[in-house]
Amino acid sequence: MRYFLALSLVFLAAGISAGQDVNFISADRAAMREEILAEADLLERQLNHLKRVVRYVRPSIVHIETTMAGNGFSKSSEVDEAGAGIIFKHDKSFFVLTNRHVINQAPLERIRIYLEDGRHIRAKRVLTDRDTDVAVVEVDADRLIPAEVGDSSQVEVGEKVFAVGSPFGLSQTVTYGIISAVGRRNLQLGRQGLKLQNFFQTDAAINPGNSGGPLINLRGEVIGLNTAIASNSGGNDGIGFAIPIHAALGVAEQLIEKGQVARAFFGVRMDADFDAAAAKEVGLFRARGAKVSGVTPGSPAEAAMIQVGDVITKFYGQEVEDDLQLINIVSLCPLDEDIRFEIYRDGKFIEKTVRLAARNRFES
Repeated sequence: MRYFLALSLVFLAAGISAGQDVNFISADRAAMREEILAEADLLERQLNHLKRVVRYVRPSIVHIETTMAGNGFSKSSEVDEAGAGIIFKHDKSFFVLTNRHVINQAPLERIRIYLEDGRHIRAKRVLTDRDTDVAVVEVDADRLIPAEVGDSSQVEVGEKVFAVGSPFGLSQTVTYGIISAVGRRNLQLGRQGLKLQNFFQTDAAINPGNSGGPLINLRGEVIGLNTAIASNSGGNDGIGFAIPIHAALGVAEQLIEKGQVARAFFGVRMDADFDAAAAKEVGLFRARGAKVSGVTPGSPAEAAMIQVGDVITKFYGQEVEDDLQLINIVSLCPLDEDIRFEIYRDGKFIEKTVRLAARNRFES
């Protein structure tokens, strides 16, 4: 009898202990569940912001198809080129900003532009610039929504971005990534290449057909015009390039107003032998910037009181690596606004502003 009583007490104690363990585990999992739900709420709020940005920008993005064969568009027409574009307004007219290679020199009647709501409109006028691969198409339709434009001079590496376009003809495709680098140049792109290069690099998936579409920041602002990819496979390898939007729009606006592009002119000659050793001699810790060896009389540089020996370290929000990069940056700058830049002089960094001039004013 005592044996059975003792055994019952052992089982009872074990049962109490097991019950305590179950309660302990349940309480622990309940706390974990509350943490998961709280974190999910935070993430969902962030994701809701991303979804709102996409919904906001899509009406300002178009799908473009061109054909070079056949009599305009028909069921038998084959699309030779497909890409995307960005709606913007200049004065009282609406235009689509895209890449020159998307338009592909097609006649007006063989360019078709599809809006996000399914409507399609035809081009009224097309203007292009070979050196930057920028094209602008005048359009006319009701209820067009121009894109918001951001300040591409303030873009930094690591910034989160969306790319929107028509990869492989799939319109309104959205991808997500970051700015991987700024100021990319000397790239071998396409069969003809691009004379003027000063790209943002992004790992947001960009494929054939994304050309002409926007690169967008978290504020729903266009900061770049997606233009090219670096790929061994012909598809996305996580290395895409976009023209800063201030440069692309500057070209577009000149095309609209003048029919051609006047390149910006600063007015400095630069020391091609400025290297790491020379940078150290003037007090810079690493080789960067463009050292001024001469200033053109009557030029914007003279008006900004640039002196021989100054080292230009930043221009329009970008770090200047060398003289060739400065040439590219200046050539893509707008002519009608004050440009901020930085020089290194007598051991100090000095900020300045300048309004650039048209290059043809100084060329004989």
